[in-house]
Amino acid sequence: MNPTRPAAPGPGPGEERDTTEPLPELGGLSVAALRELLASTRDEAETRRLCAALAADPRAGARALATRALRRVERERAEAKRMRGLFERRARLVEAGARFVAGVDEVGVGPLAGPVVAAAVVLPEVVDLPGLNDSKKLKREVREQLAASIREQAIGVGIGVVSADEIDRRGILNASLEAMRRAVLQLTDGVPVDHVLVDARTIPGIDLPQTPLIHGDAIDASIAAASIVAKVYRDRIMREYDAAHPGYGFARHMGYGTAEHVGALERIGASPIHRRSFAPVAAVLRS
Repeated sequence: MNPTRPAAPGPGPGEERDTTEPLPELGGLSVAALRELLASTRDEAETRRLCAALAADPRAGARALATRALRRVERERAEAKRMRGLFERRARLVEAGARFVAGVDEVGVGPLAGPVVAAAVVLPEVVDLPGLNDSKKLKREVREQLAASIREQAIGVGIGVVSADEIDRRGILNASLEAMRRAVLQLTDGVPVDHVLVDARTIPGIDLPQTPLIHGDAIDASIAAASIVAKVYRDRIMREYDAAHPGYGFARHMGYGTAEHVGALERIGASPIHRRSFAPVAAVLRS
């Protein structure tokens, strides 16, 4: 049975609660019971007090539990600080009068095949997106879960897609900018965006204030959300292309120039979704 602390009288007017009240007696608990107690204690101060008591426990297993619990507290504190930092830029824009701030990012600049895809996302004031981060730093299952949560919670989401044929005509830089422009235009068709935060670029052809942020997908929540939505959307397209054009492994490498992909190119030749202006594809076409 978990120990309980006797109720203490509340602080009087102008007084603070005494935080030195005695800790529960932990020595009689098994290591398994201590593990459950620490796992169920989410308050940081309470966890630290329990761990302080366990530091003197003669059992190595109990002390190890305390060490792990303290590490968990530090990880959670660091993650909370990181998440607060992700929203700082948007908060400053809101303080300056903006109501709807969009984050924009694109994926698919480097692959030899498939489209470049951009997303524009406006998040609400309060979100529940634990683990939100640059899409490249997330495992596939986490990305997909977050993408679904972002779509559920977002005020608006816009998607822009530029095909391989368009990439060949425009060049990859202009194609990626066009994908972002399309994403913003789709978003602003239903959401009155005040400001756009963009990952390291300035988008031509949109009449809105913009702020480019280097490594924006790692330092801003709205751009990180856009990077996740764009990545999941493009990956889904590439899995569909894998079924339509078997033999290249599109579902595994998403069109990037892996050894598997280049080998398939040399064996099979270029598919309709390959970017003919990219050197490895052009070399195969010349051979």
